[in-house]
Amino acid sequence: MSLQVEKLEKNMAKLTIEVSAEEFEKAIHRAYLKNKGKINIQGFRKGKVPQAVIERMYGTEVFYEDAANDIIPPAYQEEIKDSDLFIVSQPKIDVTQMEKGKPFIFTAEVALKPEVTLGDYKGIEVKKVEVEVTEEEVNTEIDRVREQNGRTITVEDRPVQKDDMTVIDFEGFVDGEPFEGGKGENYDLVIGSGAFIPGFEDQLIGAEIGKEIEIQVTFPEKYHSAELAGKPAAFKVTVKEIKVKELPELDDEFAKDVSDFETLEEYKADVKAKLLEKKEDDAYDEKENTIIEKVIENAQMDIPEAMIDYQVRGMMDEFARNLQMQGLSIDQYFQFTGLSVQKMMEEMRPNALKKIQSSLVLEKVAELENLTATQEDVDQEIADAAAAYNMEADKLREFMGEAEMKQMKVDIAVQKAADLLVESSVEVE
Repeated sequence: MSLQVEKLEKNMAKLTIEVSAEEFEKAIHRAYLKNKGKINIQGFRKGKVPQAVIERMYGTEVFYEDAANDIIPPAYQEEIKDSDLFIVSQPKIDVTQMEKGKPFIFTAEVALKPEVTLGDYKGIEVKKVEVEVTEEEVNTEIDRVREQNGRTITVEDRPVQKDDMTVIDFEGFVDGEPFEGGKGENYDLVIGSGAFIPGFEDQLIGAEIGKEIEIQVTFPEKYHSAELAGKPAAFKVTVKEIKVKELPELDDEFAKDVSDFETLEEYKADVKAKLLEKKEDDAYDEKENTIIEKVIENAQMDIPEAMIDYQVRGMMDEFARNLQMQGLSIDQYFQFTGLSVQKMMEEMRPNALKKIQSSLVLEKVAELENLTATQEDVDQEIADAAAAYNMEADKLREFMGEAEMKQMKVDIAVQKAADLLVESSVEVE
């Protein structure tokens, strides 16, 4: 095999890879072996038709496509493995010669990692931010915990009120006729949640259990169903259950139940300390992001579109995996949100570009400042990750391949670079 590299504009490159005629012939034979059981020719048993007979009947190129698919991936990987190219995109493949008795030649257009020229990156000015936690914020957090620890009780002696959790049956009508999707039974509805059409929940206030009422609403002009958009509708609704959440008393007993503290005052002090720590972390992250953005503005780099495309696809894959962990497919998500793959990729593109720019400038800072991951850094990172997954550090290390270990070291160096930028920055009023 051989590799020729042609540098193109904007950090793109065209790789021409040549595979010997002998290797191409072997790939054709492998394609024949893979497909011969599917081919029927009169006078031969199924799976026993000679390769030459098949090629004579269907043309010598009958196995070319499968042969190409067989030979391209390993040939590409083998050639780039031994090169000094830093490829940052999927290859765009084009076969330029595919003929028996001749070398198999294909090209791969790829994006190369851009060179970065940094401007000023130390002593970046950033606005000073004072962090504090108010009594109101502490009370809001404690109310959230009370809400989590509340118990749901059924109410039978009064009509519906705002914030009640109700169970309802309903049926909707437009022009006196029921419409598709307008009927529901045993539907859970929190009054004031805004889950239904505007005005629907407000008219349920005062409704009594077991008594049917009629609600008049108008569908929004931009409703997802064009047949219903802007039209008035009547709903017959019966409230079947009313439930409320009873919150625990705010006292020392509550503090003991939800924390390791004996008194409410101790618990409040801990809540305040944790809120302050989170605000300080958030402020640090915001400061870091602001500094990195300024370093990007001061830097020069020519990022190929294919590199951005590759980053977007990676973000899409990660998003789909996260959805799957929640029991939702990406197709279902698109159906529920009305988004398309193309629209979502367009929306992700600015963030993808920012991720690339941030990584490139931080890697360059790490290079210029000789920031690297020590063995101690790696051991600590593995220990932290193992603790997060509730497993032993040595076990996690066994699962990590060479690529994962290399990426971990890059990530550590990049974080050191980010920390250096923050430490060297200048706060201004």
